[in-house]
Amino acid sequence: MITSLKNDSVRLVQALQARRRVRQRERRFVIEGVRLCAEAERAGVLPHLVFFTPAAREDRRIAALLDGWRGRGVACREVSQEVMGGCSATETPQGLLAVVPIPALPRPAHPTLTLIPDRLRDPGNLGAILRTTLAAGGDRVLLPPGTVDATNPKVVRAGMGAHFHLPLVTAGWDEIPRLVSGCRVYLAASEGDVLYTAVDWTEPLVLIVGGEAAGAGERARALADALVTIPLAGGVESLNAAIAAAVMLFEAARQRRAG
Repeated sequence: MITSLKNDSVRLVQALQARRRVRQRERRFVIEGVRLCAEAERAGVLPHLVFFTPAAREDRRIAALLDGWRGRGVACREVSQEVMGGCSATETPQGLLAVVPIPALPRPAHPTLTLIPDRLRDPGNLGAILRTTLAAGGDRVLLPPGTVDATNPKVVRAGMGAHFHLPLVTAGWDEIPRLVSGCRVYLAASEGDVLYTAVDWTEPLVLIVGGEAAGAGERARALADALVTIPLAGGVESLNAAIAAAVMLFEAARQRRAG
């Protein structure tokens, strides 16, 4: 059992949890809890390293995951509750975490529904948007500068496994116009020109959702063909970015199913 917070593997996990540059250098990030670990297993992702506590090992689901990983040569290390607490990014650790490779999923050759969260800084919002994009049948998410890192622990937790199934592409604004060529681009706006229900969501398109504070940047606005809006009852100025994205993405899903 690992009982020291000075252990090299423990320090690696802590660094991955705390610093984006370490995650980018190592091309790894940390997932926590049985649900995320089971999702990684379902997606065929093999961890580099797994930590578990003795209490967690009593859970049949966790025991099955550990047995499967060990059978494939994964280093599964028992750790004390103190070590788990020192490595976890949650207030109440579930007693299981894994270091996994950052997925390099194939990009769609002909994307039909792309989401761009521009200058989105709230990790919970980004994670929810990733999960929603996957659930609504989106092809990919383009991550421009100024948006929170997709491997941030809070994003990963809120994404609930979307990272293992949805291509996430980090791209600058000099590259994004080429990546969305051939698609109609809509920018979500509180005072848009087009109602979201009037958009033809069955054609190849891109939806840009701006950040919580200042909204989308100038480059995003310049790229948009039109501003799309959700009508709101009087006295309500705007919706949370993740909620607005969900409303529009599921309208796209509805139209595509009907088509």
